[in-house]
Amino acid sequence: MYSEILQALSQGELPIDAPQDAINVFDFEAAARERMSPAHYGYLATGSDNDATVHANRKGFDRFKLRPRRLTGVDAVDTSIELFGVKWKAPIALSPVGNERAFHPEGAVAVGRAAREKDALQVLSIGANFALADVHAARGGPVWFQIYPLNDWSQTRAVVKRVEATGCPVLVLTVDMEAGHNRETLERFKRLDDGDCGACHGLGCTREDKYPNIAGITAASDAAPLLWKWEFVERLKASTAMKLVIKGIVTHEDAALCVEHGVDGIIVSNHGGRAENSGRSTIECLPEVAEAVGGKIPLLIDSGFRRGTDIYKALALGADAICIGRPYLWGLASFGQQGVEAVLEILQRELELVMRQCGAPSLRAIDSSSVL
Repeated sequence: MYSEILQALSQGELPIDAPQDAINVFDFEAAARERMSPAHYGYLATGSDNDATVHANRKGFDRFKLRPRRLTGVDAVDTSIELFGVKWKAPIALSPVGNERAFHPEGAVAVGRAAREKDALQVLSIGANFALADVHAARGGPVWFQIYPLNDWSQTRAVVKRVEATGCPVLVLTVDMEAGHNRETLERFKRLDDGDCGACHGLGCTREDKYPNIAGITAASDAAPLLWKWEFVERLKASTAMKLVIKGIVTHEDAALCVEHGVDGIIVSNHGGRAENSGRSTIECLPEVAEAVGGKIPLLIDSGFRRGTDIYKALALGADAICIGRPYLWGLASFGQQGVEAVLEILQRELELVMRQCGAPSLRAIDSSSVL
């Protein structure tokens, strides 16, 4: 019985009552699951097909071992990073997530306030339930904005111009959902839920109500679509003064094409296992992408990050920063803004600890010699 309790505690299976009770970020998952409807939890937890890539994203970190150093004299560490001329406290960003009011009524605004308190980079999804300007205000400064290729170029251009007018500095184009997805876990959880969308979200379920950042933008036909092709990336890049980051790259070939087509940054991502079911973790993809980029543009990575050691391994393998999704949503669903702040605090603390253990006083001191 004692061993079973210890196992449940270590895996965060026993819900916590307050953010400060959390020992690691896994503790927030049980708390979130207890507070969420089945359909909403299913939406958060699901991957594609049998969720093999979701699990692979975690298991992938086990392939890389740390090489701690001794007697280095490293006590205080500097975790700060600069991306596109802006300095951040830590290399930990908040990934874009749509329909975030499914997790908390204040959604991306609460996340923005947490990002402000912890000086964290936030990326807002085109599927967010709050307007970009409101999130800028909550964050106390501009956040990045994520889009997908829309139905035609006119729609995309209209969204880009609307986003640019708010002072957004970086546009993130997600390219890993071209073929759609098969989210079996979500469908199974939905069968357990008979809730009403309008009642639980506090708003209607129309496109205009749910997604204010694309409200009023309808398709036109002034140009033939160039969706899901490199020609579209070129056209998008030429249409805006914002930096363009491509999210969803997992191979050397596509990373090289990003550089060739003038992309300003890359996020190595498999959508947290929610897109294709490749069975391959992003941390395993990172070395070949980093080799192709060769330090020419910033390189970020997401999918499966839960520990400070995970972050350190990614930095050692060539990433400039990492992004988290599910962990901060667990915090949001559990305790709102305070939950998001607590998740960021835990990851910051764990990262600082492993940096001291490996003798790295700053992010610049982390290199491939730290991992096997």
